Amino acid sequence: MILALVEHDKGTPEELSLEALAMARELATAEGDSLEAVAFGDEADALGDELGEYGVEAVHCVAHHHLERYAPDAWAESVVQLASEREAKTITAPGTDRGREVLARVGTSLDAPMATNCLAVDIADDGAYELRRNRWGGSLIEHARLDGEHKLLTAAEHEFPIEPAASPTEPSVSTFEPDVDDDLFAVQVDRVETGDEEGIPLGEARVVVGGGRGVGSAEDYDQLEELAELLGGTVGASRAAVNEGWRPHDDQVGQTGAKISPDIYIACGISGAVQHMVGCKGADTLLAINTDSEAAIVQKADWAVIGDLHEVVPELNEVLRDAA
Repeated sequence: MILALVEHDKGTPEELSLEALAMARELATAEGDSLEAVAFGDEADALGDELGEYGVEAVHCVAHHHLERYAPDAWAESVVQLASEREAKTITAPGTDRGREVLARVGTSLDAPMATNCLAVDIADDGAYELRRNRWGGSLIEHARLDGEHKLLTAAEHEFPIEPAASPTEPSVSTFEPDVDDDLFAVQVDRVETGDEEGIPLGEARVVVGGGRGVGSAEDYDQLEELAELLGGTVGASRAAVNEGWRPHDDQVGQTGAKISPDIYIACGISGAVQHMVGCKGADTLLAINTDSEAAIVQKADWAVIGDLHEVVPELNEVLRDAA
């Protein structure tokens, strides 16, 4: 059996969890195995109907009087106990900070190998997994082999398309009560604070307008803000712009920032360093606006406008306003 950790927001599965489920379903189909899910938190029992569309046959909702808040060691121990009860030999998780953190602890408990950022997984004749996965921030692809009594995998972000299963299921939904010692709650989330900023989160935006050092100043982001608003999107920034203090770190796109997968990414005055491209490679279409025709981002773009963004963006805004 393959067990998939699913993160959710009040009973709605997160996008990256559905991507990881797509990877897990491919493995389950290839091995002729069943696919089950484990979820924590309030309203996890509401996941059944939606996860059934993606081929999940059973949903296990972890219940414990302390587990209403995230505690990595306690979550990991719960997954270990459930995997033992259900005889799961493969455990998957989304490519999120939380998914990797929990699965790493699971691996320690089970003395099992773990592979992160998987792009593709094939099954060898001897049952081992042959992997392709991102390494060094996405700057290279590693071909690896994963074998062991238990195999642990996380999916690379935005690499597995979210598609309903060919044969949807009606999964059973049950409560799993782990035996978790109090000392495993030494580290846990105490509270979650959110900012007052309005707008579309970078990771969810279908249009992202990014600005780099070429924007010139914090004030010059106004024209990018207008473009993003006209297109129903949001604004991102390169690390250089964040380091200049022009935009907050939450706006950063890149290896140490947000990973985005919009329909279109409009990169204005951005050179296209490897670290930035790691963050925006999930974009369906990349449009670069840059004065340097030899810039790395221009070479990688689907479309490019060679020109001064301070001239191009205002004209583009005017056209969009007139067309509205």
